[in-house]
Amino acid sequence: MGKTTGFKEFSRSVEPYRPAKERLLDFKEIYTDHDDQKLNIQAARCMDCGVPFCQSDEGCPVYNMIPEWNDLVYQDREEAFDRLMETNNFPEVTGRVCPAVCEGACVLGITESPVAIKNLEFAIADKGFQNGWLKSQIPTSRTGKNIAIVGSGPAGLSAAQQLNSVGHNVKVYERADRIGGLMMYGIPNMKLEKSLLDQRKDQMEVEGIKFLTNINVGGDTDNSIKVEELDKNNDVVLLTTGATNPRDLPIPRREGTGVHFAMDFLKANTKSLLDSNHKDKNFISAKDKRVIVIGGGDTGTDCIGTSLRHGCKSLINFEIMAEPPKERASNNPWPLFPKTLKIDYGHEESTETFGNDPRVYSISGKEFLRDNKGDLKGIRTVEVENFKEIEGTEKDWEADLILLAMGFLGPEHYVSEPLNIKLDERSNYKAEHNIHQTSNPSVFAAGDCRRGQSLVVWAINEGRAAAREIDFYLMGETTLL
Repeated sequence: MGKTTGFKEFSRSVEPYRPAKERLLDFKEIYTDHDDQKLNIQAARCMDCGVPFCQSDEGCPVYNMIPEWNDLVYQDREEAFDRLMETNNFPEVTGRVCPAVCEGACVLGITESPVAIKNLEFAIADKGFQNGWLKSQIPTSRTGKNIAIVGSGPAGLSAAQQLNSVGHNVKVYERADRIGGLMMYGIPNMKLEKSLLDQRKDQMEVEGIKFLTNINVGGDTDNSIKVEELDKNNDVVLLTTGATNPRDLPIPRREGTGVHFAMDFLKANTKSLLDSNHKDKNFISAKDKRVIVIGGGDTGTDCIGTSLRHGCKSLINFEIMAEPPKERASNNPWPLFPKTLKIDYGHEESTETFGNDPRVYSISGKEFLRDNKGDLKGIRTVEVENFKEIEGTEKDWEADLILLAMGFLGPEHYVSEPLNIKLDERSNYKAEHNIHQTSNPSVFAAGDCRRGQSLVVWAINEGRAAAREIDFYLMGETTLL
């Protein structure tokens, strides 16, 4: 390592977000500018450990060569960007939105605070973009093999880039009007500036990948195309459709105004922001409303942050789970990802606005409350312990807008049904990890539609693995990693 004693000399320091009071006024990214000198010091904290768990199965799903690029950052060398790009197709995304599983597995984290890996990845990627280090890689020859990818999220895009790099002809079909899938419409602009995705799309088009938007594969609308047609006219079809079937809350009086799935709320907000800076009013507004978000995780936090930027009147976040501990529990040892209490950007912003953390733990919805006209007035809840209701703890909460952010149950099957592919017990497309071939030999699957709801970095892992297996299936050998 560049400084073998760095971990003993320097304390962990992460780059701060913009002040909450300031960032609540816009949908610009929440991050501050990078400080190269401070980042070089943070990179020096990376230990010369015998086994770098940060890049193991318990650490980084794409096996980023973290100690190597940490050393290169410490030496202020441009090769840090090249090393990062070897394993991660979209570090500019993961550096912003990944929960940093790698930091939970950092060896230094056993006795000290872990290396600021996420900050370093974020900074390397940004510096590469700003300095023009990201170059289009145009294949020198073509194989003549045609591949249709359904879905343009992180799994689909990483697979497309990998397959194109070895000369296959790749077309990506997306039912939305913009490329990016979850990255475009599922993650708010304040966490991921969409111009980054546009820049990536431009680069990939130069490399030879063709994108077809507003095409609903397997649908029954005017902009649809039959998936059987794709299967017939291509050597391989890769399904990367995501897990887009949201988990509902089927309690009394669910039907009616005021209750929305989180992704409908987030997608409409981002689309209106990009289309007209919200001037078209084509979004679900939280302005002056009493908002309750049901469900934690990143999606719940994004609903909190978006509602606050709309100017909501009040905000509460229900979580059915108990409050996590502040330190690792005995059943959550290193190098597992630490299941500890975290204060994300939305929680900080809510505290700034209303004076308290919005989260209420160990609580479950019993009944939506509506007036005689059917308009939403609130929700009745009950406290729970180990998912069992505690008698006598019912409570009514006022609300004008309730957002359901309780995760997803799997893919929408209208795409896969005509292909007669088998599903697993969770209704995902059945295909073994690192094989990715479905029961239909010419159809592969990757990402959330295969593994279930997961992280962007896992989707990239799956897209790369599927590309490798598809290349081997078509050519009998592969050089893809």
